[in-house]
Amino acid sequence: MTFQTANKKKIKSTAIQFIKFGIVGLSNTIISYLIYALLVYLGLHYLIASIIAFFISVLNSFFWNSRYVFKKEDGAERSVLHALIKTFISYAFTGLILQNIFLFVFIDLLHISKYIAPLFILVVTVPLNFIMNKFWAFRQSKINLEIPNEENKHTNTLL
Repeated sequence: MTFQTANKKKIKSTAIQFIKFGIVGLSNTIISYLIYALLVYLGLHYLIASIIAFFISVLNSFFWNSRYVFKKEDGAERSVLHALIKTFISYAFTGLILQNIFLFVFIDLLHISKYIAPLFILVVTVPLNFIMNKFWAFRQSKINLEIPNEENKHTNTLL
């Protein structure tokens, strides 16, 4: 396989993965937004509603991303606990810190509706979440089995 063919396959695979991430993300965003809107409607402060919606949406996102988008490949290792912790950390940056800063700016400073402001923020957080999940939270490591070769003292890798 040439470098160009391998590169095209990698690009296609990443594009399909991004589309799957988008589908999971869309359903997750709807769930998160409905929880947020309901809690705000019930009288909770928008930042508290955002934090509660965040925790529920991260668990939902982790479940679907780990099973549908960033599936573990054969011969790869990934700790579920480490992936979950990394998912919470990456989403904490975008979903708690970045989103709540934007919410404050949009709602309190720019006087955008607290029901509309979260939708504008998706333009920044969705691509950022994909990159952080793909290259950090769900990154896989290959299992490397080596057999020493007595003739030339080199190792041969099985996987």
